[in-house]
Amino acid sequence: MSILDILTFPDRFLLNPTRPIENVDGDLQNRINDMAETMYAAPGVGLAAIQVGIDQSLIIFDADTEQKNGVYRVLLNPKIVESHGEIISEDEGCLSVPDFRSNVRRARSVLVEGLDRDGNPVSIEADGLLSIVLQHEIDHLQGKLFIDRISSLKRNLYRKRIQKSLNKS
Repeated sequence: MSILDILTFPDRFLLNPTRPIENVDGDLQNRINDMAETMYAAPGVGLAAIQVGIDQSLIIFDADTEQKNGVYRVLLNPKIVESHGEIISEDEGCLSVPDFRSNVRRARSVLVEGLDRDGNPVSIEADGLLSIVLQHEIDHLQGKLFIDRISSLKRNLYRKRIQKSLNKS
């Protein structure tokens, strides 16, 4: 296993919708293992394949914020099929949007369908933190960052700060 580089804003690759996974094979299992090692090392509670430069519809997550047991879940080709209510995800952050956090409107609960790491159909009913994590990671697969869901004023301030730091480099 190895730790992968995490792409960060303003990398344009992050804005691409991903391709569905069609083959569940040994290469995919290796990518999943590498992504898990990367997520825990970062540390994060979720990671989408696009964030590590892989154009595939794949997320991993572990909403146990204590991360004591290291048991993560995998979803291939995940889709939100139902969402209910509204919640404010307070102080949401992202491994691909470093040094920035903001409140984000999310659905209170979601029903997500996809495939597990072996290609078997799964359905996950989630609320609270798990609901937020799933929505956040599935957004990545559609080429969206959490900053796309905040006010344009806050988003533009962050973009200017990043551009300024890039110009200094």
